[in-house]
Amino acid sequence: MTVTTFADFASAQEAREENAQTILNYTQCLCEALVRNYVEYSVRGLKRSALLAGDQREVCYYNQRIEEVLQETPDVDFYIKSGRKYHKIIQKDIKSGSGSESVHAFVDKKTGDVYKAASWNAPAKIVRFNLTSEKDREYLLEKADWAGGYLYVR
Repeated sequence: MTVTTFADFASAQEAREENAQTILNYTQCLCEALVRNYVEYSVRGLKRSALLAGDQREVCYYNQRIEEVLQETPDVDFYIKSGRKYHKIIQKDIKSGSGSESVHAFVDKKTGDVYKAASWNAPAKIVRFNLTSEKDREYLLEKADWAGGYLYVR
């Protein structure tokens, strides 16, 4: 049996708290990347529509919408709701007026493991990514899409 001194326990507790804060910061970065991806997705769709537009009025309309999307608050927001074991990343519909919400993903508060949501209250069983891994984190912040396609097992 190993005897742990109070000093060892206290220093380990500080390290655990620092790790938990780091994971929370990375989770916030993931939320920001998801919002950015949604804006890029919206702009791509509007540009495609402008290319297919029949007359100049339609082209002007789509160009005006692109400017609005880039300058205004996006139609959706991603935020964190922390529970006992997980940070829950929630997608909220802002502009439609319904205010509907859905769970996008779960992040383990201790390990940084990212899970696809199985339901509102539970993650799927398989770990998809780890936010503490630099390789996974770089991939997530670059490739994560607002619709959650990156969370499916391939």
